[in-house]
Amino acid sequence: MLERDQLKLTSSEIGSLWGEFVNGTMVDVVNKYMVSIIEDEQIKAVFSDAIETFKGQKEQISSFLQNEGFPVPIGFSESDLFKGKQRLFTDIFCLNYLHIMILHGLLGHSTSLAVSVRKDLRLFYDSCDDAAKKMYHQTIELLLEKGSFQRDPIFYPGENPEYISSKDFTDGFFGKGRKLAATEIISISFNLKKSIMAKTLSIAFSQVAQSKEVRKFLADSEKTADGQIKALSKIMQADNLPVPKSWETEVTTSTDSPFSDKLMLYHIGFLFQAAQNYHGTGLASAMRTDLVTAYEGTILKNLMVTKKWFNLMVKNNWLEQPPLAPNRKEIASEK
Repeated sequence: MLERDQLKLTSSEIGSLWGEFVNGTMVDVVNKYMVSIIEDEQIKAVFSDAIETFKGQKEQISSFLQNEGFPVPIGFSESDLFKGKQRLFTDIFCLNYLHIMILHGLLGHSTSLAVSVRKDLRLFYDSCDDAAKKMYHQTIELLLEKGSFQRDPIFYPGENPEYISSKDFTDGFFGKGRKLAATEIISISFNLKKSIMAKTLSIAFSQVAQSKEVRKFLADSEKTADGQIKALSKIMQADNLPVPKSWETEVTTSTDSPFSDKLMLYHIGFLFQAAQNYHGTGLASAMRTDLVTAYEGTILKNLMVTKKWFNLMVKNNWLEQPPLAPNRKEIASEK
């Protein structure tokens, strides 16, 4: 019987490693640019830790793949980073960016752990999760210290627990029904913050992208993200609840690109693809019809964005192919 660490990796385990490498190298390039422009020493220190942490993780992922006979993905590298360019973001935006990317990382590591069976891989994702949690706490503490962390709305306690007693509980149109539930606020706030990040990066990247086609896509994605922000904000504001502030003013007027068009386009596509998971979770937890409608509309619009993104990435030969299942018919026809 094989030792647990000698088991061959499954397709799911290979897929999780592949995704962690490609997405991780993308964020790593952005982090390396940001650490070069950040002036605040506390923020710079957190970015330096993030870069050093991923360096070790990247080496381990490469080792896992190579030991199974799989090529290491191309991902993103120094060739996608143009150093010495005029700064595109403020220090506070950089810190918010790292915080949001750490949230993506935490969820990604949890998913990777959930599909991993081999002990050494499980322990690896445990260590990734521990490192991400440490940085999660660091970014929140820094954002709070600098007065830049906007907490979710505060609710006031009722006297007793209650059961739902009316069908109006699901009605959110025409001012009928009830106010938003705390369980619905979780996904609304989460999705608002992610959409605000997608909108802000779309604005920044559209200023500096070289390709006219890429600039147009980024301008369109900014409008899509803005529409999603407005749809969810309208629902929150109707219940007199605050919404997270925008970050557009944290983007400078620079037109000097620090990144390749490939990286910027991939990054926006990644955010819109990841958002589908979060919007799906929001839809599943929504118990008001207007909220369900908002999520359904958002998911459909995101599908259109990701289709255009896919076509543009493929057209430019920028979309790396993940490992595929063997084509048995093709193998048989070669005999």
